[in-house]
Amino acid sequence: MAVSPRTSASRSGFQCLVAIALLCLFPALSQAADRGAWAPNVSYAVSDIVTYGGKGYDCRQNHTSLLGWEPPNVPALWLERTGTPPPTDTQAPTAPSGLTSPGKTSNSVSLTWTGSTDNVGVTGYEVSFSGGGVSGAATSTTTSATVSGLSANTTYTFTVKARDAAGNRSAASSAYSTTTSPVTDPPPPPTGDVPSKILVGYWHNFDNGSGFIRLRNVSTKWDVINVSFAEPTNGSTGGTIGFTPYGTSEADFKADVAYLKSLGKKVIISIGGANGQVRLETTAARDAFVNSMRSIIEKYGFDGMDIDFEGHSLSINPGDADFKNPKTPVVVNLISAIRSLRNHFGTKFLLTMAPETFFVQLGYAFYGGTCSGCDTRAGAYLPVIYAVRDILSWLQVQDYNSGPITGLDDQYHNMGNADFHVAMTDMLLTGFPVGRNANNVFPALRPDQVVIGLPANGDAGGGYTTPAEVQRAVNALVKGTSIGTYTVRSSPANNKSFRGLMSWSVNWDAFANYEFTNSHRPYLDSLK
Repeated sequence: MAVSPRTSASRSGFQCLVAIALLCLFPALSQAADRGAWAPNVSYAVSDIVTYGGKGYDCRQNHTSLLGWEPPNVPALWLERTGTPPPTDTQAPTAPSGLTSPGKTSNSVSLTWTGSTDNVGVTGYEVSFSGGGVSGAATSTTTSATVSGLSANTTYTFTVKARDAAGNRSAASSAYSTTTSPVTDPPPPPTGDVPSKILVGYWHNFDNGSGFIRLRNVSTKWDVINVSFAEPTNGSTGGTIGFTPYGTSEADFKADVAYLKSLGKKVIISIGGANGQVRLETTAARDAFVNSMRSIIEKYGFDGMDIDFEGHSLSINPGDADFKNPKTPVVVNLISAIRSLRNHFGTKFLLTMAPETFFVQLGYAFYGGTCSGCDTRAGAYLPVIYAVRDILSWLQVQDYNSGPITGLDDQYHNMGNADFHVAMTDMLLTGFPVGRNANNVFPALRPDQVVIGLPANGDAGGGYTTPAEVQRAVNALVKGTSIGTYTVRSSPANNKSFRGLMSWSVNWDAFANYEFTNSHRPYLDSLK
């Protein structure tokens, strides 16, 4: 059939039909929003355009970007644009500077550095290292990293490069060399002049109905008193922590701390609690945390600090699967802050943590960085505990206010009885595969690093356990006696150095006529 020439009007109508068809086929090309260079941790919509590696890409699905999801890697999310590409970013970031190490162990080195600048924006850092005849690499989205899996007593040299969204890499930083610590098995316990069997009690810096007790008047049966709590003063993400004594003057409070220390007691400042959310999302927040905590500790003469981060203070970014090499900023920055404070105050500085079971033992069944659809807080303390285990005085998991938790026997255990305390504590003394991954095992803590956390009475929290049941649990762990339900996997002979019991709280114990201290002080003394 012959085709007659079309008029200009018919051509215009045909071009409109073609344009409409293209918009239906490629909606990302219509009303597009130019978002500049692709970057991780950004929310993108279907209408967005980004650049990466000198090419343009259209967003095909709404999503929040992650490292590893660069446009060429995920065609389901990004469609490469045809035609003339946007201007290519060819400018590399400046080289990182000030590379140093705030701490090291026999198998790991913690690194910090001063960040780079870029004409568009730095998206991450690449750490390279060599030593002992091997070389390796690690990545970080912050200005710090911990490199693990190293050999003991070996010198390693590190450099860092910055990269931007276009894939440009900076020149390497100046090289930094350090030698890992000699191996000792088991590692020596951190010094702090505390008894081999301890009672730890949290003291309220407020009155919640349990009654206020002046610090100097707490029961002398306590070995360690955790002052609760130091809390954020500039929002959960600002990093600055404050503390003001309740019910007394600063001068009297300082005198009370000094008095307890003269009796041989240790007085620790606890940070966070249920109402004190702390998220160190940036290095600036990390530095504010370190500076403010250093000031508080020096001002009042505290013997150490307790990390009692609860709620949403700690979580693991999706895809951050290796707890031994975490990349989530709130985790990495907390590790760096802890080591910085410990380095400043020295080996006698006590470091303790009081996580809930959700943040530790739940990591056996579900790990927030790897499981699909589960809470990203599951097991979130594990990378922190692992990274500072060489300087951790003890871990006092809260065996209360807990839902059912799966133990090493793959059975659910419910709080409030010997079975729960044995199963939860045995996980710390044995170690366990994180997220059930046999290639990703959280190693056992030393028994002297393990303290069981308990409510002092039924008003103090869910999961109150009678003194007889608590002592039955400890006997199973350190003497090998049976409780008839859970079989202990760790060695009772090795567990004899088990450290003791913690309670929420000093005030609730006094409210209940000192049932906790009067029952457990003589019992622990009998185990020495």
